[in-house]
Amino acid sequence: MTDNPSFSSIRRIGQIALSVHDLDRGVVFYRDVVGLKFMFQAPNVAFFDVAGIRLMLGLAESTEFKPEGTVVYFDTADLDADFAAMRDRGAEVEQAPHFIAKLGDKELWMGFFRDPFGNLFALMSER
Repeated sequence: MTDNPSFSSIRRIGQIALSVHDLDRGVVFYRDVVGLKFMFQAPNVAFFDVAGIRLMLGLAESTEFKPEGTVVYFDTADLDADFAAMRDRGAEVEQAPHFIAKLGDKELWMGFFRDPFGNLFALMSER
């Protein structure tokens, strides 16, 4: 192990995967409710472009799958407006936008939703 924390050549996150039970329903939700840019769909997977990072929806291998522990955070320029729009389009609200932490001269605010499969995701903004 090295003392240098930057020994890796990793540059960025290239893709994040979420499991869903119904791929078509997942595409409709993330495209039409969340408003992500749909890229393409192939057997058992669908892809969205989120500012150069791919979000992949994949069919869960088991109907017993229950999402646990993973949260996707989407940075937004207008937390209140985007939160209201997603709520009004049918996203299940987990927590309304609220203060999380002081970051120097800014404040971190987040609001949380659940997708139709139970995956938790958040909108975040530094104010």
